[in-house]
Amino acid sequence: MDNIRKIAGSIKNRDRALMKKAQDRLDNLTKPLGSLGRLEEIAKDIVGMTGNENPVLKNKVIFTFAADHGVTEEGVSAFPKEVTAQMVYNFLRGGAGINVLARHSGARVVVVDIGVAEDLKPASGLAIRKIGRGTKNMAKGPAMTKDEAIKAIEAGVEIFEEELRKGIDIAGTGDMGIGNTTPSSAIAAVFTGRPVEEITGRGTGIDDKGLQNKIKVIKKAIEINRPDRNDAIDILSKVGGFEIAGLAGIILAAASKRVPVVIDGFISGAAALVAYKIEPKTKEYMIASHCSVEKGHGIILEHLGLKPILDLNLRLGEGTGAALAINIVEAAVKILTEMATFESAKVSTKSA
Repeated sequence: MDNIRKIAGSIKNRDRALMKKAQDRLDNLTKPLGSLGRLEEIAKDIVGMTGNENPVLKNKVIFTFAADHGVTEEGVSAFPKEVTAQMVYNFLRGGAGINVLARHSGARVVVVDIGVAEDLKPASGLAIRKIGRGTKNMAKGPAMTKDEAIKAIEAGVEIFEEELRKGIDIAGTGDMGIGNTTPSSAIAAVFTGRPVEEITGRGTGIDDKGLQNKIKVIKKAIEINRPDRNDAIDILSKVGGFEIAGLAGIILAAASKRVPVVIDGFISGAAALVAYKIEPKTKEYMIASHCSVEKGHGIILEHLGLKPILDLNLRLGEGTGAALAINIVEAAVKILTEMATFESAKVSTKSA
C-alpha cells in the first residue's frame, strides 16, 4: 500500500498556465472563435495534462485486463466463464473488436491476465500477472482479500511502468471478464449511493428474469460484505474484480506520469471510481471515451464530472470505446499544433 500512496501523492494538477496559452492559440486559429467546440476543449486539456505546449500523441496503448469472477455461480451472466480465456486468445490472435479498432487508431494492445480462471499459455502481447484464478463469489463473502486488492492495483502500476519504457503518449483502458458488470454495478452503487436497480444493466444480454436475479445478487453481496464507501480498497476487496483493480492501477500510474488516460466503458468506469477515491487528482488525467448502454455508466460519469466524447450505444468493453475516442483526441491535438493562426496565414480577423 505504501507504493500506491507514493504514486498517488506524486500526482500533480494540470498545468493551468499552459492551458491558458493553449486557449490563446486556439482563439487565434483561422476559424470563428470556439467553432471547433469540444475539439478545442480536448486539445487544451491535453496540454494541461502533459505539460507540453505542443503535444504529439504518437505512442498509443490500450491496456486490456482480463479476469474471472466467482459471482458467475449465481447466474448473473448470459455466457459461461470459459469465454474469458477464449476471448483472451482471440485478442492475442488479433481477431477481436479491440484489435480491429486499435489497428485503426494506430494503438498497440497490451493484454493482461490478472485473474483468468485458466492458466493461459505464454504469448507475445500477453502479460501474466495473475493474482488468483478468478475472484471468490462476492454473494457469499469478500471477492478477494485486501492484500489481493492491493497487489492487483500494484500489478496495474507495474504493467504501465514497463510499457512506459517503450513509449506511451496516451493510454486507454479495457477489460475482459465474464460477469464483470456485476461487481462494477456493486462498486458504482456503493460509491455513488444510488440504488442498485438504477445502476444495474443487462451486461452480455440477460433477460428480465436474469436482470432481477442480478439485482438481487448485488444487493445480497453489499448486505453481506458491508463495504465502507469511504475506503476504496475495502470496496474493491469486498465487491470488486482483479481487472477493475488492475485498471485502477493503470489510471493512477498514468496520472503520476502526466499521461492522458482514455476511460472505456462501465467496467473501466468502476476502475476510475476506485482510482478517484484513492486520489481525486487522477480525474485531471481522465478522458471519458463514450457513454455505454449500461445505465450505470452514465451515473459513474456524472459522479466523476466527466463528459463523454462519443455516444454510439456501445457495450462491448475490451477498450473499444477508448480506441475510437483516441482518434478524436489526436485530431483535437493536431488542430492545436498544425492549424495556422490568422497572423501566420495572413488572413484578416473578424471586423470590430
